[in-house]
Amino acid sequence: MSLPSPATQMAHRFRGFLPVVVDVETGGFDCARHALLEIAAVVVRMDEKGMLHPQPTVSTHVAAFPGSELDPRSMEITGIDPDHPFRGALPEREALELIFKPVRAAMHENDCQRAILVGHNAAFDLGFLNAAIRRTAHKRSPFHPFSCFDTVTLGGLACGQTVLSRAVEASGRAWDAREAHSAVYDTERTAELFCDVVNHWKKMSDLTWGA
Repeated sequence: MSLPSPATQMAHRFRGFLPVVVDVETGGFDCARHALLEIAAVVVRMDEKGMLHPQPTVSTHVAAFPGSELDPRSMEITGIDPDHPFRGALPEREALELIFKPVRAAMHENDCQRAILVGHNAAFDLGFLNAAIRRTAHKRSPFHPFSCFDTVTLGGLACGQTVLSRAVEASGRAWDAREAHSAVYDTERTAELFCDVVNHWKKMSDLTWGA
């Protein structure tokens, strides 16, 4: 008997949701007042054995929306210079379209109805994503508006660690503190952690319940 295709397996693995890892860097903690400055996303794919793997990252710098605020404490942590001449930041709507396009393509390829945001403290990232969607009156977001997968919970369950750097290291991967607090780096490490936890669970469940 032939095995179901990876696309078919993905469509059923998370009840029709396609996991997409997202990280944002911002000008503060209030998604209504503070600027969205960077966004990165990693679509997760499934192989023939049902194991998850991160796909290439899509990312962009984002231009601060008119009237937004920048908290100096947040800017010190991220090290972002919003006025850097080579930053190449896109307006929010263009940034969203850049991120959404490969997500929609992957949803179609895997026969998934919605994307589900995976993040470390995922409510924070989803809040800023939804705020940008509202500001730009974007009507075609592929993401579920409130459901998400949080690697804080998964890291605490699987590794006994809730801080991203510690969970990544506990999972057996390296962490470079010099690269942290960039949307690309944090997204890629979060994607690896998510895939590692889900794949470990699959291996254990296959042994317990049979493949």
